[in-house]
Amino acid sequence: VTQMLRKKGVVGKFVEFYGEGLDHLPLADRATIANMAPEYGATCGFFPVDQITLDYLTLSGRDEHRIKLVEAYAKAQGLWRDGTEPVFSDTLELDMSSVEPSLAGPKRPQDRVALSKAASAFATELTKSLGVPANDVGVKAEVTGKNFSITHGDVVIAAITSCTNTSNPSVLVAAGLVARKARALGLKPKPWVKTSLAPGSQVVTEYLDKSGLSADLDALGFETVGYGCTTCIGNSGPLDDAIADAIEDNKLVAVSVLSGNRNFEGRVHPNVRANYLASPPLVVAYALLGTMTKDITTVAIGQDQTGRDVFLKDIWPTTKEIADIVKATLTRAMFLDRYGDVFKGGPQWQAIEVEGDAETYRWSGSSTYVKNPPYFEGMTMEPAPVTDITGARILALLGDSITTDHISPAGSFKKATPAGEYLADRQILPKDFNSYGSRRGNHEIMMRGTFANIRIRNEMLDNVEGGYTRHYPSGDQLPIYDAAMRYKAEAVPLVAFVGREYGTGSSRDWAAKGTMLLGIRAVIAESFERIHRSNLVGMGILPLVFKDGMTRKTLELKGDETIDILGLEHLSPRMDIEMLIHRANGSTDKASLLCRVDTKDEVMYYENGGILHYVLRNMAKAA
Repeated sequence: VTQMLRKKGVVGKFVEFYGEGLDHLPLADRATIANMAPEYGATCGFFPVDQITLDYLTLSGRDEHRIKLVEAYAKAQGLWRDGTEPVFSDTLELDMSSVEPSLAGPKRPQDRVALSKAASAFATELTKSLGVPANDVGVKAEVTGKNFSITHGDVVIAAITSCTNTSNPSVLVAAGLVARKARALGLKPKPWVKTSLAPGSQVVTEYLDKSGLSADLDALGFETVGYGCTTCIGNSGPLDDAIADAIEDNKLVAVSVLSGNRNFEGRVHPNVRANYLASPPLVVAYALLGTMTKDITTVAIGQDQTGRDVFLKDIWPTTKEIADIVKATLTRAMFLDRYGDVFKGGPQWQAIEVEGDAETYRWSGSSTYVKNPPYFEGMTMEPAPVTDITGARILALLGDSITTDHISPAGSFKKATPAGEYLADRQILPKDFNSYGSRRGNHEIMMRGTFANIRIRNEMLDNVEGGYTRHYPSGDQLPIYDAAMRYKAEAVPLVAFVGREYGTGSSRDWAAKGTMLLGIRAVIAESFERIHRSNLVGMGILPLVFKDGMTRKTLELKGDETIDILGLEHLSPRMDIEMLIHRANGSTDKASLLCRVDTKDEVMYYENGGILHYVLRNMAKAA
């Protein structure tokens, strides 16, 4: 579905799923598909209300009166699925019988590959997009202190991670059954694979415990590590030092297999370059196989206690086996018990001592996690008039499909980064750095992390990977944060030029906040992902789109130009904007851009310097 919709192009669209196939699509599968709207680019994806919806409300402990109200309202409003097909502006058709076991990877959730072709596809990607010379493909790297070696394509992370489908009873039970069958045959994950389980709900733990499957998953290393975002957002924790050293010293392309829905570059782990999305039972299977270079559908994934080869079909559960356990273990009482007092929090949460009154947070100047952000510094009741952007420097020239993970990473970072240096200066040890996502309450960390993705490539530099740029007129190569702060001290505004589908992926507010705090006043793109374009306007940043086939490449931008963006005093939705490009040789070119401030409300947000300022001013006036 993700592959189809991304190919179709549904940015800014509402996507409804309909048709007779819904008779056979369970609630959990519907939820997975709807939840992946950011991956296929739609404003939202949704399913009509029907009996399956009501069954879920009943199972998950909703009030009986509320369930009846939902049914009556949906029917009265024409929202109930009764066989009548709505009229749509456009339609796509998916024959559900054509769906086959698949993975997605190694870099994007829409890059689907059939399971039977995953090994051959990886071999192609290894030399094509992952940059491994053909004669280095078979290199073996000894792991210090271990009795094994690793090579390109070895799976070093296998994670059932709390994202999209780890509240889906069918696939979680399936993963448990794969573990049970493998355990009975004496199979174990390969020793270089780091395994973990992070359910999407505490109810998952209860039905896995009740069915006895928790013990089987634990025996294969899939112990529950917590609830909430883990590997999918870069929180898998470090690899074994010896394995990490072998990867880095030999420039190996290591692989992760995870049950998340996002596998963008640099997101999952800094030592892992290829990341594949898979169902939870396939995650367990790949932990046993230990590599992406072999066809998991045909080769033996291990040997049993007698030395007999064991194949995937030998440990794969039947639909009936899964359904029987789900029916026997998943009950309404579990949801009522687990979530009856969910907002009280656990003992640790309740033990937190709170200073100050209930309405005002008392900022701690020494905190490296939460700092008072500078959004409202110098703010007045009336916004300053909007002025043109003149004399701007280019902070970055970026390619296509730059995701919010490229713009604002959420994973771990090292000491030799602006964020790492900031924490080290405050006597925080690298082992306690945590992640960008965990420190998103500290703008100093997040500013330093903006455009700091380890896989991003700024076209202003030759063959340089990571968050670097060139400062002008000095010509110095610097981390993007350091260059932005130098420009800020010089009172120079900044712009960025980017390719197609800018801002793909998660709706990450810091991708817009960090961009603003670096001093970027405008982003000029071939196209924007809807959510990020809106977020940019919300932070007072001007999104502009090239017209008539123009791109950063047709303009032959190098990064040493200065930019003027004119006509902003009379801003209106989707107006044409004139841009002047002053080149280093003294020449000047003109270009017409489309202003992607799309509505009158967005014009007001922009004129106020962002939606935060707009709301605060209105609150102050109302008071």
